[in-house]
Amino acid sequence: MVTVTFEYHFRQPFGVPARTAFDWCTDFEPEDAAIFSSTARRRVQPLAPNLLIMTDVTYPNGRRRTISRLVRIFPERMAWTSTHLNGPFRHSQFWYRVVPNGRTRSHLEFTGLKVETAARPLTAEELARRAAEERRVDVTVWRKGFAPALEADCHD
Repeated sequence: MVTVTFEYHFRQPFGVPARTAFDWCTDFEPEDAAIFSSTARRRVQPLAPNLLIMTDVTYPNGRRRTISRLVRIFPERMAWTSTHLNGPFRHSQFWYRVVPNGRTRSHLEFTGLKVETAARPLTAEELARRAAEERRVDVTVWRKGFAPALEADCHD
């Protein structure tokens, strides 16, 4: 087995001000897991100001999976990082930053650095395909899950 890495990026628009979007995105609560799965469970363990461990239990294909992430929040930059501590993507890192688009709109700038194991080194083309697939999955989660939930919560 070898370790392979690849990076991918996307932007997600929000119909709310940047500070509102940032505050919603970084208000980590156990109930957040319901946004992406009715069977998921989340535990949030504060370690220090703007530093926490978030542990999600999910059931992909009916099998229990526990993933813990170290989350660091940078309020002054409206940014945060999430680093996988265990699970199949251990050491993968994700960077998030909310950027204003005027007074009433904003967008998320996302960068993922995925770390995986593979049976053999992957070609540049294979890595590009993996990055494109991960990007597609994450874009879908944000467009169909998180962004609508954020806007619904913030427009109530």
